[in-house]
Amino acid sequence: MPSAFQFQCHFILIFLAASKGETRYLEVRDAGEEEPFLFLSEDLKRELSAGQIYRRSLRCIDMLSIDGQFTFTADQPQLHCAAFFIGEPEELITIDYDFVNIDCQGGDFLKVFDGWILKGEKFPSSLDHPLSTSQRYVDFCESDNIQRSISSSQNVAMIFFRIHQPGNGFTITVKKNKNLFPCNVISQTPSGRFTMVIPHQHRNCSFSIIYPVVIKISDLILGHLNGLFLKKPSVGCAGVGDFVELLGGTSLDPSKMFPLADLCHSFHGSAQMKIGCDNTVLRMVSSGKHINRVTFEYHQLDLQEKENRKENSIEEFCFPSI
Repeated sequence: MPSAFQFQCHFILIFLAASKGETRYLEVRDAGEEEPFLFLSEDLKRELSAGQIYRRSLRCIDMLSIDGQFTFTADQPQLHCAAFFIGEPEELITIDYDFVNIDCQGGDFLKVFDGWILKGEKFPSSLDHPLSTSQRYVDFCESDNIQRSISSSQNVAMIFFRIHQPGNGFTITVKKNKNLFPCNVISQTPSGRFTMVIPHQHRNCSFSIIYPVVIKISDLILGHLNGLFLKKPSVGCAGVGDFVELLGGTSLDPSKMFPLADLCHSFHGSAQMKIGCDNTVLRMVSSGKHINRVTFEYHQLDLQEKENRKENSIEEFCFPSI
């Protein structure tokens, strides 16, 4: 039976898979239809490639991985709505208010959240974000000087909105900007390769993969000698200012996940681990004293890998949950 985390992220996972090529232009019909996906026309794809802005209506629950202009108009009271935005790992998201017609005095609201939040679980976690949780919300109705443009701190952001009166709504434009040093990232795909660099900054960065995966670390530079330690009560990276840890679990929030392994020192080579959890996170903790860098690749565990667990890996975790 799927876990609560998998159920909560079901619609997100559908869209996370739609990040490359033509699948970036997926749309979702009403739940329950036999064919849940509708590809945009070839003419529209050509228009987009020619620099035309993409426009469509926004749904009460929605997921967007493409730049464009999106309009929500309530056809009935909509009291619990959210739209999730995601970019490539090296992108930041900017949301511009083009038009807003809501009744703030009547209980409507329109809020941007810097990151993702599902039932109180946040990404990035409070430990890994430069702002407090309250500062990560920007409420259109509570702003004395309305911010017409809001940018995220990572490749994900979202909006919450409530609109009581049919006919009211808003229009936003979503754009992506380059991030020279990506820190906190949610992967759009179940496989890929990434290099995380923290240049003399005292910060923590998490790379989240919402799939059971094989993850292989090929290069780690922390300014120390070689070494690798599994997470045990008496062994770990306590007292070391710079390290990488692997986390696994069923939570969106890395701070609520189970620590699986610590990598305390630099090494060149290959360290592989199979993690059968709903969510896998590689998290780098940096003191700011070094230029820290880690390169890794990952792919989703297939059935054969789940059954054959005798390959050259550090250790396997979470397999009973899949």
